[in-house]
Amino acid sequence: MSPPTNRESPLPEALREQMPISETCIYLDHAAVAPITRPAADAVCRWATQSVQRGATVWPEWSKGVEQTRAAAARLIGADPSEVTLVGNTTIGISLVAEGYPWQEGDNAVTLADEFPSNQYPWLNLESRGVQTRRVPTDDGRLDLDRLDAACDERTRIVSISWVGYATGYRHDLATVAEIAHRHGALLFVDAIQGLGAFPLDVSQTPIDFLAADGHKWQLGPEGAGVLYVRREHLDRLRPWGVGWNSVAHSHDFTHIELDFKPSAERFEGGSQNMPGMLGLGASLSLLAQLGVDNLAGQILDVTDLAVRRLEAAGARVVSHREGEHRSGIVAFEFSGASPQAVRQHCLERGVVLSCRGGRLRISPHAYNTAEEIEQAVEVMREAADLQE
Repeated sequence: MSPPTNRESPLPEALREQMPISETCIYLDHAAVAPITRPAADAVCRWATQSVQRGATVWPEWSKGVEQTRAAAARLIGADPSEVTLVGNTTIGISLVAEGYPWQEGDNAVTLADEFPSNQYPWLNLESRGVQTRRVPTDDGRLDLDRLDAACDERTRIVSISWVGYATGYRHDLATVAEIAHRHGALLFVDAIQGLGAFPLDVSQTPIDFLAADGHKWQLGPEGAGVLYVRREHLDRLRPWGVGWNSVAHSHDFTHIELDFKPSAERFEGGSQNMPGMLGLGASLSLLAQLGVDNLAGQILDVTDLAVRRLEAAGARVVSHREGEHRSGIVAFEFSGASPQAVRQHCLERGVVLSCRGGRLRISPHAYNTAEEIEQAVEVMREAADLQE
């Protein structure tokens, strides 16, 4: 386990200065919907002011900003901007791949039984096309790689897995999962929403084929603005759907009707985008890049390790597996005999924000949360649990 959080590190304060939420409460729920950064808020407000005062005359400037967001997202994962599609949410990204892949009757997709619903329903929805979805059980999020291997066969076309499990925060070894998928001739899809922005990832080193993530969790951006990565060699393998004016190479020539798809992943962006959301996301990505995702990751692990120690000392049972590289920013736990909903409500009334997932309590601190906040929050939780005895 990592050493205690370094209270003298400049990183928490540098990010904290850009997180106005820290002035009003102890926010430990970034795995749900995170508060946005000050730069993101400024970008959205600037768009709103310009839209009110100048209308669409500012559109070229906004469009340039959106392309900067695409480039920032590509840098975040080590991809080329031509491999990045800007999407409204993770579900859209998953569905673009699930519905666009050239399935044949008798094919199968493999995922985990405890995946977030958005990484199950798009695959289950393929049943009418003769595609089976195999759901591999886990041990409170921890995956037995042999079971994953055994679930794959010569008709497995896609293995879809979350980088970090939403319920207990188990961070999967994507390189090994990719090796298993590729050995069976399958492609790897990664739902990265619970890790992207908190931990480094380089698709030029880890052979991921597809990846999707909304920006409203660890990337600290607005809801409705996310990314889909499609490795260049697979662009033509997916059949675009939701096709519109923005899908084609001559997108701004509305009098020229020819289905000539853009040569990049932009072909999957059929129509108008969520301009303010994308501009806000770009502003947050720029901030995270300045701070360094490696630095953020270390701080997040330090603060969650501290939280685990304080929770256990307060009598909680930590459910999350906290071994080495499988740790993440998510910690799931329970107090014996205490209602998770009642504990959460007590905490909310005292300015501590956390979640209930799967009948347990869940905290998900970010790099700006301090050791003092963790200690205060755990004391409030312990107090709530004691009140129910």
